[in-house]
Amino acid sequence: MMPGALARWRKPVLLLAAFLLLCLAARGLLFRHSLTSTLQLSEPYVLDVAPGSSLRRVLRNLEGEGILPRAGDLLFYARFTDHATRMQAGEYLLTPDLDGRALLDLLASGKVIFHEVRLVEGWTLQQALRQIQSHPAVKVELDPEDTERLAMEFGEGRYPEGLFFPDTYFFTRGTSDTQLLRRARWLMDEVVDTLWPARYSGLPFDTPYEALILASIIEKETGLAEERGQIAGVFVRRLQQNMRLQTDPTVIYGLGNDFDGNLTRSHLQTDTPWNTYTRHGLPPTPIALPGLAAIEAALHPEPGDTLYFVARGDGSHQFSATLEEHNQAVRRYQLRQEVQ
Repeated sequence: MMPGALARWRKPVLLLAAFLLLCLAARGLLFRHSLTSTLQLSEPYVLDVAPGSSLRRVLRNLEGEGILPRAGDLLFYARFTDHATRMQAGEYLLTPDLDGRALLDLLASGKVIFHEVRLVEGWTLQQALRQIQSHPAVKVELDPEDTERLAMEFGEGRYPEGLFFPDTYFFTRGTSDTQLLRRARWLMDEVVDTLWPARYSGLPFDTPYEALILASIIEKETGLAEERGQIAGVFVRRLQQNMRLQTDPTVIYGLGNDFDGNLTRSHLQTDTPWNTYTRHGLPPTPIALPGLAAIEAALHPEPGDTLYFVARGDGSHQFSATLEEHNQAVRRYQLRQEVQ
Protein backbone atom coordinates (compact mmCIF):
# COMPACT_ATOMS: atom_id res chain seq x y z
CA MET A 1 0.00 0.00 0.00
CA MET A 2 1.31 3.42 -0.96
CA PRO A 3 2.32 5.92 1.71
CA GLY A 4 -0.54 8.18 0.72
CA ALA A 5 -3.05 5.39 1.16
CA LEU A 6 -1.65 4.56 4.58
CA ALA A 7 -2.02 8.16 5.57
CA ARG A 8 -5.62 8.17 4.44
CA TRP A 9 -6.44 5.04 6.53
CA ARG A 10 -4.48 6.02 9.62
CA LYS A 11 -6.92 8.61 10.89
CA PRO A 12 -10.06 6.39 10.66
CA VAL A 13 -8.20 3.50 12.32
CA LEU A 14 -7.05 5.72 15.13
CA LEU A 15 -10.55 7.09 15.55
CA LEU A 16 -11.96 3.56 15.62
CA ALA A 17 -9.36 2.47 18.12
CA ALA A 18 -10.13 5.47 20.29
CA PHE A 19 -13.84 4.72 20.05
CA LEU A 20 -13.26 1.10 21.04
CA LEU A 21 -11.14 2.18 23.98
CA LEU A 22 -13.83 4.59 25.07
CA CYS A 23 -16.42 1.79 24.78
CA LEU A 24 -14.24 -0.53 26.82
CA ALA A 25 -13.68 2.17 29.41
CA ALA A 26 -17.39 2.89 29.59
CA ARG A 27 -18.16 -0.82 29.84
CA GLY A 28 -15.58 -1.12 32.59
CA LEU A 29 -17.19 1.72 34.47
CA LEU A 30 -20.61 0.10 34.07
CA PHE A 31 -19.17 -3.21 35.26
CA ARG A 32 -17.58 -1.56 38.27
CA HIS A 33 -20.81 0.30 38.91
CA SER A 34 -22.73 -3.01 38.94
CA LEU A 35 -20.36 -4.40 41.55
CA THR A 36 -20.23 -1.35 43.79
CA SER A 37 -23.72 0.15 43.48
CA THR A 38 -26.08 -0.46 46.36
CA LEU A 39 -29.28 -2.40 45.84
CA GLN A 40 -32.41 -0.54 44.84
CA LEU A 41 -34.11 -0.89 48.20
CA SER A 42 -35.78 1.63 50.47
CA GLU A 43 -36.13 -0.88 53.33
CA PRO A 44 -34.76 -4.32 54.26
CA TYR A 45 -35.86 -7.18 52.00
CA VAL A 46 -36.01 -10.90 52.78
CA LEU A 47 -34.60 -13.06 49.99
CA ASP A 48 -35.59 -16.72 50.15
CA VAL A 49 -33.11 -18.94 48.29
CA ALA A 50 -34.75 -22.33 47.80
CA PRO A 51 -32.61 -25.48 47.90
CA GLY A 52 -31.32 -26.29 44.42
CA SER A 53 -31.64 -22.72 43.14
CA SER A 54 -28.94 -21.44 40.79
CA LEU A 55 -27.17 -18.14 41.28
CA ARG A 56 -28.32 -17.10 37.79
CA ARG A 57 -31.98 -17.59 38.73
CA VAL A 58 -31.63 -15.75 42.03
CA LEU A 59 -29.89 -12.73 40.50
CA ARG A 60 -32.21 -12.59 37.49
CA ASN A 61 -35.22 -12.64 39.82
CA LEU A 62 -33.76 -9.73 41.79
CA GLU A 63 -33.18 -7.89 38.52
CA GLY A 64 -36.77 -8.56 37.45
CA GLU A 65 -38.01 -7.07 40.73
CA GLY A 66 -35.94 -3.94 40.15
CA ILE A 67 -33.68 -4.61 43.12
CA LEU A 68 -30.53 -5.44 41.15
CA PRO A 69 -29.70 -3.16 38.19
CA ARG A 70 -27.46 -5.46 36.11
CA ALA A 71 -27.53 -9.14 37.05
CA GLY A 72 -25.37 -10.11 34.05
CA ASP A 73 -22.35 -8.24 35.37
CA LEU A 74 -22.55 -9.96 38.74
CA LEU A 75 -22.90 -13.34 37.04
CA PHE A 76 -19.82 -12.59 34.93
CA TYR A 77 -17.89 -11.58 38.04
CA ALA A 78 -19.08 -14.69 39.90
CA ARG A 79 -17.74 -16.99 37.16
CA PHE A 80 -14.19 -15.80 37.83
CA THR A 81 -14.55 -16.15 41.59
CA ASP A 82 -15.89 -19.00 43.70
CA HIS A 83 -19.22 -17.27 44.39
CA ALA A 84 -21.09 -19.12 41.66
CA THR A 85 -20.69 -22.46 43.43
CA ARG A 86 -20.75 -21.33 47.06
CA MET A 87 -24.30 -19.98 47.31
CA GLN A 88 -26.26 -21.60 50.15
CA ALA A 89 -30.00 -22.02 50.52
CA GLY A 90 -31.92 -20.10 53.15
CA GLU A 91 -33.39 -16.69 53.93
CA TYR A 92 -31.14 -13.66 53.67
CA LEU A 93 -31.79 -10.13 54.86
CA LEU A 94 -30.89 -7.68 52.12
CA THR A 95 -30.36 -4.10 53.31
CA PRO A 96 -30.28 -0.87 51.26
CA ASP A 97 -26.56 -0.39 51.91
CA LEU A 98 -25.62 -3.75 50.33
CA ASP A 99 -23.72 -3.57 47.00
CA GLY A 100 -23.30 -6.26 44.34
CA ARG A 101 -20.11 -7.82 45.66
CA ALA A 102 -21.43 -7.75 49.21
CA LEU A 103 -24.57 -9.51 47.96
CA LEU A 104 -22.50 -12.32 46.45
CA ASP A 105 -20.47 -12.58 49.67
CA LEU A 106 -23.68 -12.77 51.72
CA LEU A 107 -25.18 -15.53 49.56
CA ALA A 108 -21.96 -17.54 49.91
CA SER A 109 -21.62 -16.95 53.67
CA GLY A 110 -24.63 -18.96 54.83
CA LYS A 111 -25.51 -16.15 57.25
CA VAL A 112 -29.20 -16.82 56.91
CA ILE A 113 -32.09 -15.43 58.96
CA PHE A 114 -32.87 -17.38 62.13
CA HIS A 115 -36.38 -17.57 63.51
CA GLU A 116 -37.20 -18.45 67.10
CA VAL A 117 -39.85 -20.30 69.04
CA ARG A 118 -40.14 -20.43 72.81
CA LEU A 119 -41.37 -23.43 74.76
CA VAL A 120 -42.58 -22.35 78.19
CA GLU A 121 -42.13 -24.15 81.50
CA GLY A 122 -45.35 -25.83 82.57
CA TRP A 123 -46.75 -26.31 79.09
CA THR A 124 -47.99 -29.72 78.02
CA LEU A 125 -46.61 -31.39 74.92
CA GLN A 126 -49.79 -30.46 73.06
CA GLN A 127 -49.34 -26.79 73.93
CA ALA A 128 -45.67 -26.89 72.92
CA LEU A 129 -46.46 -28.60 69.63
CA ARG A 130 -49.20 -26.10 68.82
CA GLN A 131 -46.77 -23.25 69.49
CA ILE A 132 -44.18 -24.79 67.17
CA GLN A 133 -46.64 -25.54 64.39
CA SER A 134 -48.16 -22.06 64.52
CA HIS A 135 -44.86 -20.51 63.41
CA PRO A 136 -45.03 -19.72 59.68
CA ALA A 137 -41.40 -20.75 59.10
CA VAL A 138 -41.91 -24.27 60.49
CA LYS A 139 -42.57 -27.24 58.24
CA VAL A 140 -45.44 -29.20 59.81
CA GLU A 141 -45.01 -32.99 59.77
CA LEU A 142 -46.66 -34.19 62.96
CA ASP A 143 -50.31 -34.75 63.83
CA PRO A 144 -50.85 -33.69 67.47
CA GLU A 145 -53.62 -36.28 67.74
CA ASP A 146 -51.39 -39.14 66.55
CA THR A 147 -50.27 -40.14 70.02
CA GLU A 148 -48.92 -43.47 68.78
CA ARG A 149 -46.47 -41.80 66.40
CA LEU A 150 -45.44 -39.26 69.03
CA ALA A 151 -44.79 -42.12 71.44
CA MET A 152 -42.67 -44.03 68.94
CA GLU A 153 -40.87 -40.95 67.61
CA PHE A 154 -39.91 -39.34 70.93
CA GLY A 155 -40.95 -41.49 73.87
CA GLU A 156 -39.54 -44.93 73.08
CA GLY A 157 -43.06 -46.34 73.06
CA ARG A 158 -44.69 -44.19 75.75
CA TYR A 159 -46.35 -40.84 75.33
CA PRO A 160 -43.45 -38.37 75.66
CA GLU A 161 -45.04 -35.83 77.99
CA GLY A 162 -42.45 -33.80 79.88
CA LEU A 163 -39.45 -35.05 77.87
CA PHE A 164 -38.77 -31.75 76.05
CA PHE A 165 -36.73 -28.98 77.60
CA PRO A 166 -38.50 -25.61 77.73
CA ASP A 167 -36.24 -23.05 76.11
CA THR A 168 -35.97 -20.65 73.16
CA TYR A 169 -35.00 -22.45 69.97
CA PHE A 170 -33.54 -20.76 66.90
CA PHE A 171 -34.02 -22.29 63.47
CA THR A 172 -34.03 -21.56 59.76
CA ARG A 173 -37.12 -21.53 57.54
CA GLY A 174 -38.18 -25.01 56.53
CA THR A 175 -37.09 -26.66 59.77
CA SER A 176 -39.73 -29.22 60.72
CA ASP A 177 -41.65 -29.62 63.96
CA THR A 178 -40.04 -33.05 64.21
CA GLN A 179 -36.55 -31.55 64.12
CA LEU A 180 -37.37 -28.94 66.76
CA LEU A 181 -38.86 -31.50 69.12
CA ARG A 182 -35.83 -33.72 68.64
CA ARG A 183 -33.61 -30.82 69.68
CA ALA A 184 -35.77 -30.17 72.75
CA ARG A 185 -35.71 -33.87 73.65
CA TRP A 186 -31.93 -34.03 73.23
CA LEU A 187 -31.46 -30.96 75.42
CA MET A 188 -33.69 -32.41 78.17
CA ASP A 189 -31.60 -35.59 78.13
CA GLU A 190 -28.44 -33.51 78.44
CA VAL A 191 -29.81 -31.53 81.38
CA VAL A 192 -31.02 -34.59 83.27
CA ASP A 193 -27.83 -36.56 82.59
CA THR A 194 -25.84 -33.65 84.01
CA LEU A 195 -27.94 -33.11 87.14
CA TRP A 196 -28.86 -36.69 88.05
CA PRO A 197 -25.44 -37.80 89.45
CA ALA A 198 -25.42 -34.87 91.94
CA ARG A 199 -28.89 -35.64 93.40
CA TYR A 200 -29.47 -35.90 97.13
CA SER A 201 -29.28 -39.39 98.58
CA GLY A 202 -32.38 -41.07 99.97
CA LEU A 203 -34.83 -39.68 97.44
CA PRO A 204 -38.04 -41.73 97.04
CA PHE A 205 -37.49 -42.43 93.35
CA ASP A 206 -34.88 -44.41 91.44
CA THR A 207 -34.79 -43.14 87.86
CA PRO A 208 -34.30 -39.85 86.03
CA TYR A 209 -37.73 -40.31 84.45
CA GLU A 210 -39.37 -40.39 87.89
CA ALA A 211 -37.44 -37.24 88.75
CA LEU A 212 -38.99 -35.57 85.69
CA ILE A 213 -42.45 -36.66 86.82
CA LEU A 214 -41.94 -35.02 90.21
CA ALA A 215 -40.31 -31.96 88.61
CA SER A 216 -43.33 -31.47 86.34
CA ILE A 217 -45.65 -31.45 89.38
CA ILE A 218 -43.38 -28.96 91.16
CA GLU A 219 -43.44 -26.80 88.03
CA LYS A 220 -47.24 -26.69 87.96
CA GLU A 221 -47.60 -26.05 91.70
CA THR A 222 -45.00 -23.30 92.01
CA GLY A 223 -46.21 -19.72 91.94
CA LEU A 224 -43.12 -18.10 93.43
CA ALA A 225 -39.67 -19.24 92.37
CA GLU A 226 -38.32 -19.13 95.92
CA GLU A 227 -40.89 -21.73 97.02
CA ARG A 228 -39.79 -24.49 94.63
CA GLY A 229 -37.46 -26.11 97.15
CA GLN A 230 -40.14 -26.09 99.87
CA ILE A 231 -42.77 -27.58 97.54
CA ALA A 232 -40.30 -30.24 96.45
CA GLY A 233 -39.57 -31.02 100.10
CA VAL A 234 -43.28 -31.50 100.86
CA PHE A 235 -43.77 -33.93 97.99
CA VAL A 236 -40.59 -35.88 98.76
CA ARG A 237 -41.57 -36.31 102.42
CA ARG A 238 -45.10 -37.39 101.49
CA LEU A 239 -43.68 -40.02 99.14
CA GLN A 240 -41.26 -41.20 101.80
CA GLN A 241 -44.14 -41.59 104.26
CA ASN A 242 -46.39 -43.29 101.68
CA MET A 243 -48.84 -40.40 101.77
CA ARG A 244 -50.79 -39.53 98.67
CA LEU A 245 -49.47 -36.42 96.95
CA GLN A 246 -52.98 -34.95 96.59
CA THR A 247 -51.99 -32.29 94.08
CA ASP A 248 -54.61 -30.67 91.86
CA PRO A 249 -52.54 -30.33 88.65
CA THR A 250 -52.26 -34.10 88.32
CA VAL A 251 -56.05 -34.43 88.57
CA ILE A 252 -56.52 -31.76 85.92
CA TYR A 253 -54.05 -33.47 83.61
CA GLY A 254 -55.84 -36.78 84.01
CA LEU A 255 -59.18 -35.22 83.15
CA GLY A 256 -57.83 -34.02 79.81
CA ASN A 257 -60.44 -32.36 77.62
CA ASP A 258 -63.12 -33.07 80.21
CA PHE A 259 -61.74 -30.33 82.45
CA ASP A 260 -63.64 -27.07 81.91
CA GLY A 261 -61.51 -24.86 84.14
CA ASN A 262 -63.45 -25.46 87.35
CA LEU A 263 -62.01 -28.20 89.57
CA THR A 264 -64.75 -29.82 91.68
CA ARG A 265 -64.90 -32.36 94.50
CA SER A 266 -66.29 -34.82 91.97
CA HIS A 267 -63.17 -34.38 89.87
CA LEU A 268 -60.97 -35.14 92.88
CA GLN A 269 -62.87 -38.39 93.36
CA THR A 270 -62.76 -39.41 89.68
CA ASP A 271 -60.04 -42.01 89.44
CA THR A 272 -57.50 -41.77 86.61
CA PRO A 273 -53.88 -42.95 86.49
CA TRP A 274 -52.86 -39.35 87.26
CA ASN A 275 -55.24 -38.71 90.16
CA THR A 276 -52.95 -38.37 93.18
CA TYR A 277 -55.99 -38.05 95.47
CA THR A 278 -57.10 -41.60 94.64
CA ARG A 279 -53.68 -43.21 94.07
CA HIS A 280 -50.41 -43.43 95.96
CA GLY A 281 -47.03 -42.60 94.53
CA LEU A 282 -46.08 -40.70 91.43
CA PRO A 283 -48.37 -40.60 88.39
CA PRO A 284 -47.26 -42.70 85.40
CA THR A 285 -45.90 -39.78 83.33
CA PRO A 286 -44.92 -36.14 83.75
CA ILE A 287 -47.81 -33.71 83.42
CA ALA A 288 -45.92 -30.81 81.82
CA LEU A 289 -42.55 -29.54 80.62
CA PRO A 290 -40.41 -28.98 83.72
CA GLY A 291 -37.77 -26.27 83.60
CA LEU A 292 -34.25 -26.37 84.95
CA ALA A 293 -35.17 -24.92 88.36
CA ALA A 294 -37.97 -27.46 88.87
CA ILE A 295 -35.68 -30.36 87.97
CA GLU A 296 -33.03 -29.08 90.37
CA ALA A 297 -35.66 -28.76 93.11
CA ALA A 298 -36.84 -32.34 92.56
CA LEU A 299 -33.26 -33.58 92.92
CA HIS A 300 -32.39 -31.21 95.81
CA PRO A 301 -35.57 -30.74 97.90
CA GLU A 302 -35.46 -28.35 100.82
CA PRO A 303 -35.26 -30.18 104.15
CA GLY A 304 -37.90 -29.64 106.84
CA ASP A 305 -40.99 -31.18 108.40
CA THR A 306 -43.82 -29.64 106.38
CA LEU A 307 -46.24 -32.05 104.72
CA TYR A 308 -48.95 -29.70 103.45
CA PHE A 309 -49.35 -26.39 101.67
CA VAL A 310 -52.27 -24.28 100.53
CA ALA A 311 -52.41 -21.29 98.19
CA ARG A 312 -52.77 -17.91 99.87
CA GLY A 313 -54.29 -16.36 96.78
CA ASP A 314 -51.36 -14.10 95.94
CA GLY A 315 -49.15 -16.71 94.29
CA SER A 316 -47.53 -17.82 97.54
CA HIS A 317 -48.37 -20.79 99.79
CA GLN A 318 -48.85 -21.45 103.47
CA PHE A 319 -46.85 -24.51 104.53
CA SER A 320 -47.86 -26.70 107.47
CA ALA A 321 -46.33 -29.63 109.34
CA THR A 322 -49.57 -31.11 110.72
CA LEU A 323 -53.02 -31.75 109.33
CA GLU A 324 -54.52 -29.53 112.02
CA GLU A 325 -52.34 -26.60 110.99
CA HIS A 326 -53.18 -27.28 107.36
CA ASN A 327 -56.93 -27.30 107.99
CA GLN A 328 -56.62 -23.99 109.79
CA ALA A 329 -54.73 -22.58 106.80
CA VAL A 330 -57.38 -23.90 104.43
CA ARG A 331 -60.11 -22.19 106.45
CA ARG A 332 -58.11 -19.00 106.58
CA TYR A 333 -57.17 -18.75 102.89
CA GLN A 334 -59.34 -21.04 100.79
CA LEU A 335 -62.70 -20.69 102.51
CA ARG A 336 -62.26 -16.94 102.84
CA GLN A 337 -61.69 -16.72 99.08
CA GLU A 338 -64.85 -18.73 98.44
CA VAL A 339 -66.86 -16.33 100.58
CA GLN A 340 -65.39 -13.35 98.77
